[in-house]
Amino acid sequence: MESTAGGAGQLLAISDLHIGYAENRALVENMRPVTDDDWLIVAGDIAETVADIRWVLELLAGRFRKVLWAPGNHELWTHPKDPVTLRGVARYDHLVALCRELGVVTPEDPYPVWEGAGGPVVVAPLFLLYDYSFLPAGCATKDEGLTYAHGTGIVCNDEFLLHPDPYPSREAWCRARVTETERRLTEIPDTLPTVLINHYPLDRHPTEVLWYPEFAMWCGTTLTADWHRRFRVDTMVYGHLHIPRTTHHEGVRFEEVSVGYPREWQKRPEPPGRLRRILPMEVGTGDRGTASGLRGDRGDTR
Repeated sequence: MESTAGGAGQLLAISDLHIGYAENRALVENMRPVTDDDWLIVAGDIAETVADIRWVLELLAGRFRKVLWAPGNHELWTHPKDPVTLRGVARYDHLVALCRELGVVTPEDPYPVWEGAGGPVVVAPLFLLYDYSFLPAGCATKDEGLTYAHGTGIVCNDEFLLHPDPYPSREAWCRARVTETERRLTEIPDTLPTVLINHYPLDRHPTEVLWYPEFAMWCGTTLTADWHRRFRVDTMVYGHLHIPRTTHHEGVRFEEVSVGYPREWQKRPEPPGRLRRILPMEVGTGDRGTASGLRGDRGDTR
């Protein structure tokens, strides 16, 4: 682990920037730290092309003391509009190399220790994927769940664009990632609390407000359901659901920090693109936020 002084800075977070939309790109252009010591967590779904991912991370790495990235599903897509045609693990490795070139911390790097207000805390970006274990009610297997989802028309585009090569399936890749990540987290000293960052929530409870519950199949794995207790989690930071809010589960704070699509954030009363402060904790961070109008149209599964 790398220990870095946080000074008077803040640990901030954002996810689901989706800068393929001009409105979202403009939000990123205006993102700046509050102090020279601020760190920024970017919890996935920056964009679908390597060029756009580079643009965002290079911009933010030039402004913040430290940037930490955990991949979302959109970064892992092999999209027809991206000239980089790498698939699966090769694409992920390519993005890790890009981050290292820019000085951005990835799930493959030593976990840094936040020494600023609220610390010391190990800040760990993770890459875990999902294994279809968040099944719809009444479904006992992945095949049953997918059949149900196809019947409702709510099918994540991962089924067509996120390739697991060389693993035989996305769930096999997920299980390999969980095993390796669990090993690394176990090595963190028992004296240190953690901030765990993953594109998907480590527990299923945030998906309970989805308008289309079947989408939960692409939102995590039951294999991590006890990690917030096992690994002394101060805050679990995630995105993906496009339902920005704070919840508490078994005494642990879960922060969903996504921007989402313009048609979603334009409906919200708060200013879009606000960086969420993780540490020091914001005053009044009880359960907050709403699912109203979010994940509400079928275009969100694209």
